[in-house]
Amino acid sequence: MLNRISIIAIITIAIFSLNSCSSWLGKVNIFPVEQDVTLGKQVSQSFEQGNASMIMDSSKNTVVYRYIYGIRDSILKTNLLIHKNDFAWRIRIIQNDTIQNAFCTPGGYIYVYTGLMKYLEGEDQLAGVMGHEMAHAEKRHSTDAMTREFGANLLLELIFGQNKAQLLQIATGLAQLEFGRDAETEADNCSVDWLYQTAYNPIGAAGFFEKIQKEKNKINIPEFLSTHPDPGHRVENMKKRWSDKGSKQGQTFTDRYKRMLNYLPK
Repeated sequence: MLNRISIIAIITIAIFSLNSCSSWLGKVNIFPVEQDVTLGKQVSQSFEQGNASMIMDSSKNTVVYRYIYGIRDSILKTNLLIHKNDFAWRIRIIQNDTIQNAFCTPGGYIYVYTGLMKYLEGEDQLAGVMGHEMAHAEKRHSTDAMTREFGANLLLELIFGQNKAQLLQIATGLAQLEFGRDAETEADNCSVDWLYQTAYNPIGAAGFFEKIQKEKNKINIPEFLSTHPDPGHRVENMKKRWSDKGSKQGQTFTDRYKRMLNYLPK
């Protein structure tokens, strides 16, 4: 774990770099990895307290949870995640059919809405979306965005526990945090790379973005998910990355996906 002197040194370097070149903004993440774990736990506790009635009980919905954890395990078994053993990678399903969304907090707490599961057409698409969201945690995009958003001085106080109330407030807002174009592209790339090492169709996430591109005026998704960056460009970029890797074919597992959907609440 970084000590106070080490973090101050990193911040000092970052500040001088920012003064000379604005492209450095967001390139220095002053958080130690352990802070991602702490923040992720804060986010998950806050979110679940506020949405307790909508979170499906894992002990009463074993078929669906076993299914979705199997997808997670396929991604983790690729051994391409540096933080495979550092983060929780825990999944909770949110019973809300009106929202087609998923997100992953720092530290690997994964949330998937039933609206998304029912909207998708195959297991490969769910795996692709989960891979994308897990990549945001793996690549530490949230704490990087917080470094940019809130600045070094405030985050230094939060890291050393001098402002617990503000830490909780910021952590609570992480679930709605919008990532920049570079972070979204990196997450898309990870989704392709990770699924390429599995039995899945490596561009499963592209199928989701193609679908929302056609229907974005008909479904309830966060605006930034459909427009930042443009879904068409995301599909094009994912297909190019897949092609550059050799265009390996994979399975959609559509039939077993449809069978799983029968176990979701109506």
